[in-house]
Amino acid sequence: MNKLHAMNTFVQICESGSLTKAAEALDTSLPTVVRTLASLEEHLNTRLFNRTTRKITLTEEGHLYLSRCRRILFDIEDAELELNSQQSKPSGKLTITAPVNFGNQQVSPLVNQFLKQHDQIKIDLLLGDKNINLVEESIDVAIRIGPLADSSMVAKNVGHVRRVICASPRFLNNYPYVKTPKDLLKLPCIRFSPLSHGGNWNFYQGDKVLSIKVDGPLYCTEISAMRQAVLDDIGVGIFLSYQVQAQLDAGTLVPILTDYEPEPLPVSVVYSHAKLMSSRVRVFVDWMTLNLKEQMDKTKQR
Repeated sequence: MNKLHAMNTFVQICESGSLTKAAEALDTSLPTVVRTLASLEEHLNTRLFNRTTRKITLTEEGHLYLSRCRRILFDIEDAELELNSQQSKPSGKLTITAPVNFGNQQVSPLVNQFLKQHDQIKIDLLLGDKNINLVEESIDVAIRIGPLADSSMVAKNVGHVRRVICASPRFLNNYPYVKTPKDLLKLPCIRFSPLSHGGNWNFYQGDKVLSIKVDGPLYCTEISAMRQAVLDDIGVGIFLSYQVQAQLDAGTLVPILTDYEPEPLPVSVVYSHAKLMSSRVRVFVDWMTLNLKEQMDKTKQR
């Protein structure tokens, strides 16, 4: 068994979410992926996935092995990059963009770590919630939340964020009957432009999409104002999970309608393949992809 090949196959299964999609990404057959995974588990004498007819999920041992495999594969790729680039250290300036809240919470601390390890690189970190054109604005790398619409971009997935509907415990004491999305028609809802579709909130019941027209006393264009309104018992709000994680952990906000949550949104490290990738961009993309993915995996397991 080729261990590196098996590790790479295992990581691709994790990132693709299924054996079939992993086979497509690796440009190989499904039986080959199945055999490689079986050989790896037999070699390790450990089950890496729990399998059902509908999905596969990592075991606890699988989570530990995934982190090690990613690190090993990253170190190998990094070593090859250093040899091929014929330069000891990448240098120059990078321009990076990310959403405001996610950038402050997740991206900025990692950028600081990166700069400590690469003292010949300078970074302009632009935090903003508008998706700007990377090529036109001379942006090297973007951290994006949501599906990628521009086919000229390359996206490396690092995880997903939930869309959470929540309210304060005091508010819910007055509205104990909230059981289905249709119950929101009777409630005041705080609307926030990026997460509403023409004033509608979308929910899922199996394969069926339920679109609910919400209304309420407040419309916000800034997430902190919306969060405070929900904390102040003004109404129900819909958030990306990281935007209210502290409040959910503290119990000052409570999730509702979790069985009907919209599909999670992908988080990606994005760059343009229209431009020749410099060594500093390559090093940053690989480093950020690995470390942001590990950071989000830890957050997901809390």
